[in-house]
Amino acid sequence: MSYICIQNNFYQKNMNPKLKKGLTIGTLIAILVFAIWIFFKFYFVFGEGVKAGELNYFVRKGYVFKTYEGKMIQSGFRAQTAGTVQSYEFPFSVEDKAVADSLMRCSGKSVELHYKEYLGTLPWRGVNTFVVDKIVSVKDK
Repeated sequence: MSYICIQNNFYQKNMNPKLKKGLTIGTLIAILVFAIWIFFKFYFVFGEGVKAGELNYFVRKGYVFKTYEGKMIQSGFRAQTAGTVQSYEFPFSVEDKAVADSLMRCSGKSVELHYKEYLGTLPWRGVNTFVVDKIVSVKDK
């Protein structure tokens, strides 16, 4: 049995063709499963809807990727633990610069925002799974 190790020919000359085909198919299936997982984790829209409340703050921040982040306070209260009261907060990110510029001028106003919910975050999309894509309405208090 001769072993030729010149330019990785060892595997090509001595590997069983069925094993080679199985490894190729297995690798392609693993890549496909990984690509499907990436799609569902970061690009599949899990949910979308409209939330209304008072825009608390809206900022552009980040070290490498500058993203638009905001927080809206919704009416009503909730208790995380017994004996405490806390308002509903809706943290969100914005990708579209035109929407972000409009929201920069709406701080303290009552707004209705249409959002999409993703299962994971991407650094260039923002730090929140909720991404606002349009402003439905803006009302002064």
